Amino acid sequence: MSTMSQPRPDKTDPSQFLSSVSALRKRARKALADGAMTPDYGLDREAAVQVLNAALATELVCVLRYRRHHFMAKGLDAEPVAAEFLAHSNEEQDHADRLARRIVQLGGEPDFDPAHLTAHAHAEYVACTKLEDMIRENLVAERIAIESYREMIRYFGDADPTTRTLLEGILAVEESHADELADLLAPA
Repeated sequence: MSTMSQPRPDKTDPSQFLSSVSALRKRARKALADGAMTPDYGLDREAAVQVLNAALATELVCVLRYRRHHFMAKGLDAEPVAAEFLAHSNEEQDHADRLARRIVQLGGEPDFDPAHLTAHAHAEYVACTKLEDMIRENLVAERIAIESYREMIRYFGDADPTTRTLLEGILAVEESHADELADLLAPA
């Protein structure tokens, strides 16, 4: 068995790493119903959709948990914290919508079935009645989401830069949420 590596393409010669225009045009005319999904997609689409549906389930569970905490927050410091919960819920809903759109672009179906959400979500739905417990549980969920999104970003990597970029944007917001919640728990 030979251990010789393949010679690297000469990047000064575009013909060595770019498809010919005629080949691109020919491939583009095939499977038009696939929309943006061309034959060079670098991952198994079903697996990619499965990963994104788990992210979708996580976001939807977070929307519901934040929403409940928004309405259930009580006490002297509750009003600004409840407002923060509502803002986070709305941002998590935006994440869910963006993930669902990407799932459809990949030729999949976003799973909004309530029976599947908690089974597939990375974060848990913890109801809580005390304000500090609500903050803590939401922080735990954000930390889970942060780690999950980092793993997903590595999974999609260069094989699907569109999804990777989407996830990187969501990750930035999740990190911001975690910082805001940690600040709420910090001693005065």
